[in-house]
Amino acid sequence: MVASALAIRVKYDNFGDNHTYFQITGGYTFKTHDDEGDYLYGIEVFVHPDFRDLRLGRRLYDARKELCEQLNLKGILAGGRIPNYNKFADDLTPREYIAKVKQKEIYDPTLTFQLSNDFHVRKVLRGYLPGDTESKEYATLLEWINIYYVIEKDKRPHTDSIIRLGVIQWQMRLFKNLNAFLEQVEFFVNAVSDYRADFMVLPEFFNTPLMADFNDLPEPVAIRKLADFTVPVREKLCELAISYNVNIVGGSMPLVDEDGKLYNVAYLCRRDGSFEEYRKIHITPNEVKHYGMVGGYEIRAFDTDCGKVGMLICYDVEFPN
Repeated sequence: MVASALAIRVKYDNFGDNHTYFQITGGYTFKTHDDEGDYLYGIEVFVHPDFRDLRLGRRLYDARKELCEQLNLKGILAGGRIPNYNKFADDLTPREYIAKVKQKEIYDPTLTFQLSNDFHVRKVLRGYLPGDTESKEYATLLEWINIYYVIEKDKRPHTDSIIRLGVIQWQMRLFKNLNAFLEQVEFFVNAVSDYRADFMVLPEFFNTPLMADFNDLPEPVAIRKLADFTVPVREKLCELAISYNVNIVGGSMPLVDEDGKLYNVAYLCRRDGSFEEYRKIHITPNEVKHYGMVGGYEIRAFDTDCGKVGMLICYDVEFPN
């Protein structure tokens, strides 16, 4: 366990906008949870310090939003600490401090994160968490509104399941090194994740620009040099899949196996951190002539959180039998 998010379901009118953490949690017992409640109330989010660069907090917040939509709740509420306020309390009121955080003139580790996850400040709470000297016992009452909420009598049965796919139009341009190449990959992953895509698909041989440093070598040697980047790129794709909450089909890349054979390989990097490998079966004449590639031999379906998927590369689509 490296991260978790705690929340309860409450009938919010029973508490109103002037509650404390003690009151909303029933004296820290969470007995205020109500299966018939109309709001999800965020209690706490924990991420292990060694894993805080993987955007797990963002993924947990996305999961809360999905749960809120599935349960047809009005929204998510939470009392948010403002731990950096003590540094500015002599000069700024809470309202002024919040305004400067919104304008990105001040960074607050809690409020900045909440605002970036589409929450808005509904009210300033006084005495929300007694003893919170960093926040001067102030807190922001944060709200995320479920735009899909419908009153029960107006609900219609949901019949479709929609999977969103992001297909990348990749520009084959020079990169000064592997890090520059991976930065470009992350740019597209970030863009696709903003649309809450379930899958992102990169093209065949998308890492070919990294071959530029080997232009002086014969093609069979140069392609094997390019294969040295395959595992580091795959590892980065797996990391990005976790961080941005999207299953990544990593185009295809050359891979030299333990027997020294050269394959054209695509990876499915799941957003849970695991990955699968598919080796192109039908190698083109140029791949054989210029690179010395060999074909794979197995077509598979892979399990994902959106159902089973298959991967085919280039010529494989032309030979369905």
